[in-house]
Amino acid sequence: MQDVARRVGVSAITVSRALRTPDKVGPDLRQHIARVCQELGYVPNHAASALASARSQTIVVLIPSLSNVVFVDIISGIKEVLDHNGYHMLIGVTGYSLDEEEALLRKYLQHSPDGLVLTGIDHNPGVWKLLRTQAIPTVHTIETLDGADDMSVGFSQFESGYAAGRHLAERGYRRIGIVGAQLDPRSLRRCEGCRQALRDAGLYDPSLEIMTPEKSSISLGASLMQDLHASHPDCDAVFFCNDDLAQGAVFQCGRAGLQVPEQMGIIGFHDLAGTAWTTPPLSTIATPRYQIGLSAAQLLMQHLAGEAVLQRHVDLGFTLVQRETS
Repeated sequence: MQDVARRVGVSAITVSRALRTPDKVGPDLRQHIARVCQELGYVPNHAASALASARSQTIVVLIPSLSNVVFVDIISGIKEVLDHNGYHMLIGVTGYSLDEEEALLRKYLQHSPDGLVLTGIDHNPGVWKLLRTQAIPTVHTIETLDGADDMSVGFSQFESGYAAGRHLAERGYRRIGIVGAQLDPRSLRRCEGCRQALRDAGLYDPSLEIMTPEKSSISLGASLMQDLHASHPDCDAVFFCNDDLAQGAVFQCGRAGLQVPEQMGIIGFHDLAGTAWTTPPLSTIATPRYQIGLSAAQLLMQHLAGEAVLQRHVDLGFTLVQRETS
């Protein structure tokens, strides 16, 4: 860093600032420093920096899947804030396994991260113990905690599922099914919300449920729609715990000659890309995934900057989007 500073004609502190918090250095000087770093082959030593500052400038983010766009959207929001503040991400993929989450957390804590972003509020006892003993600022995403020491950003899985079930009931459907896949805790909670809405409307029939641990997909949604209609031809509407399942159901209804929404009402969850472009366009529960990532990272940055975090648990809510399948 001293070599770079001498070549540019600035202090080492200015070089450090340009590399760690580039928005605090003018663009011309920042570009000049970047060119000299490239010419000299200089790469910042974050380990040395962490020893000097007691900060690693690293945030660990643990998510269940990289193929699920829900978590990709959250990561995009986190990245925007971290990039702006000179932080980096270490991403771990748990595969929806609580044991794998705990193993990854133990491994990544060896890198002395400044903060953690975890998915959901369901963790092994060992994870909760690590969070307490390590005392690292942590934000839980997609769901919210209540009165805990940590921070959280999300929405109510139960209430969002309840809204979907109530919508189908209010639209006049009477034989309403529930289809869940993957069966992670969040999917189960939103299915329970829909189940409770149907109970409250006097419409719940457990025989109209299909729950499978298989990975959620369009093809699975089509297959489960076919199975449900074959076994219960009087079923006239279905809540699917994910949009890819619901998209597959719409396609299957088209192939089977079932008119949507006249003969079959369908509502999905998340408002994923393509949901508005099925034929007919799919009704769904829209969730603020990018904003969840953005807000989670902002909470961490406030905490790490020593600012008072006035709202530790942020409920960003959800939106019922009625299109043409219900």
